[in-house]
Amino acid sequence: MNEYLSKIKLDDDVMDILTSSKKLIFPKTREELLALSFGSDDKDEYNVEYEIPGVGNRVEATVTRCKNGVVINYPDDYMRRRDPDSLIVADDQPTDKPKFNDTYGYEFDGLRKETFAWLKKQELIVLPFLSGGEKYGYPSILIAPANAGHFALALADLQGRLNIDDIKAPFEPVAIVYLAPPFRHTHFEGKQICVHNRLEKVHEVFSYNLYPGPSAKKGVYSVLLNIGEREDWTTCHASAVKVITPYDNEIVIMHEGASGGGKSEMLEKVHREADDRVLLGKNTVTGEKNYLRISETCELRPVTDDMALCHPKMQNESNKLVVGDAETGWFLRVDSITAYGENPSYERLFMQPSQPLVFINLQGTPNSTCIPWEHTLDSNGKPCPNPRVIFPRNMVPDIVDGTVEVDVRSFGVRCPACTKSDPTYGILGMMHVLPPALAWIWRLVAPRGFKNPSIVDNSGNALKSEGVGSYWPFATGKMVKQANLLLEQICSSTSTRYIIIPNQHIGAYDVGFMPEWISREYIARRGGAKFKQEHLVEARCTLLGYCLDSIKVDGQYIRKAFLQPEKQGEIGIEAYDIGAKILTDFFKEELVKFITPDLEPLGKQIIDCFLNDASLQDYMELIPMRY
Repeated sequence: MNEYLSKIKLDDDVMDILTSSKKLIFPKTREELLALSFGSDDKDEYNVEYEIPGVGNRVEATVTRCKNGVVINYPDDYMRRRDPDSLIVADDQPTDKPKFNDTYGYEFDGLRKETFAWLKKQELIVLPFLSGGEKYGYPSILIAPANAGHFALALADLQGRLNIDDIKAPFEPVAIVYLAPPFRHTHFEGKQICVHNRLEKVHEVFSYNLYPGPSAKKGVYSVLLNIGEREDWTTCHASAVKVITPYDNEIVIMHEGASGGGKSEMLEKVHREADDRVLLGKNTVTGEKNYLRISETCELRPVTDDMALCHPKMQNESNKLVVGDAETGWFLRVDSITAYGENPSYERLFMQPSQPLVFINLQGTPNSTCIPWEHTLDSNGKPCPNPRVIFPRNMVPDIVDGTVEVDVRSFGVRCPACTKSDPTYGILGMMHVLPPALAWIWRLVAPRGFKNPSIVDNSGNALKSEGVGSYWPFATGKMVKQANLLLEQICSSTSTRYIIIPNQHIGAYDVGFMPEWISREYIARRGGAKFKQEHLVEARCTLLGYCLDSIKVDGQYIRKAFLQPEKQGEIGIEAYDIGAKILTDFFKEELVKFITPDLEPLGKQIIDCFLNDASLQDYMELIPMRY
């Protein structure tokens, strides 16, 4: 074992954890991680439990062996989705996030030592990996108690793993994830807390809970954002897909947005009814349904699902943003699969995978098949809204490896229904074209929107901001720094175009994610978002840029009620204007926080324009838009 430790360069206090441990396990294969998920007795059902001082034995998670994979469940409803307030910063580097000592009234160093002391008493899994992927990734390791093998498996599938035998010395981690689940009870009143401690050479992530969302998933994202903040680049919160039309034309769409904004859905095929029609939307007032018939849809070649690395080594002279996947596995939410046949391609991949998968918040019976529509029931008897499957990239059909140039950047917004009797911000048409300056503003605010299924804070119609680029909940540094990085990115990508797309509702119509799929078909067949000025109509709400005068897909025109919602009889101008004011006032409240001396002058000009109710032409003059 000493030969393994000699390959890894760590500070003395971290190395002391490993040399003091009862036993070190360096998993070399995925099969070893699968076995570790069920403990030393290799049972078909396994409780991950810890002795909590003053509480007694506490089961934090259950692991079930199914024919198609490992099923992880949490007894506590709260642990089944990410707490958006889980990130705490412990160091003294610049940050706009809550500081540990301000929040808890004492310095983190003492708790760090307590955590290390606890880890020394455990048998440990040590898992080397690369944050950011194989080609551009940064050396990292996980240090976790051996009874949490399922967590190590989840991290390995999301971020990749390195075989210690293949590592050449010195392997010097720039990120370390420490897993210590009991501390959420002893120090944090049961809350999901991830403490980030950015040392001079190492970004430490202390995961005090077993749900992988805030740590194995978003914690590693935090590491990449911190590195990018120091090196002047960023990782976008986005899916990306290469779209190939029936005529073999190709474009790449990158879809950004807050959790629940439709990133994974952008990679899905158009959903169809049993008779092969496409349900465009159902009127929530009249019950009327609108259908399309699309004989042949575009082919999809997925690139990224959630984290699009924009590393400077990727960029070229194309004047388009170039991205690649920052992950080796995707954290897919399957709440939309509620019955057999709703998503046949995914159902087949999940139920008959080429290798066992990791399922979270799904029902598991030992040695049976885990069914993607059988979601774990919360204590209220309703299905958990955040069932997940970790799906390795190498199992995704038609996956694109390497980098791609982005033709269109779209931004997804979850919208409630909007009617005369209940005016809301659900006033977005099927697709809006944005000048780059407005596209930047949307990324600064990144509204979380209607009934987000992925996080604990699920507050209905209330507008909340997920912040810069929609990845602010995972960032550890300064908002203005990230705002400047995004502005520079937009200014340097002059050939990439910008749109926004609603989901869930367009005015009075319940549309799900259909606007994404129809817009994708439309812009791909056009060869990208290349519009003549005469095809664009200024939206009644300036924040929404331009509406389209018409959209024609496979010979059928989309009704104008879906393109310009104020023309819906159930809304009208008055209700639309109320919704526009809700949206605009919210953006104004959120944007003022960016006006600091560190904001780039162009950024200040753009925000001033918005605060002063500028025209679309004013934004066009600040950063020209190519039609």
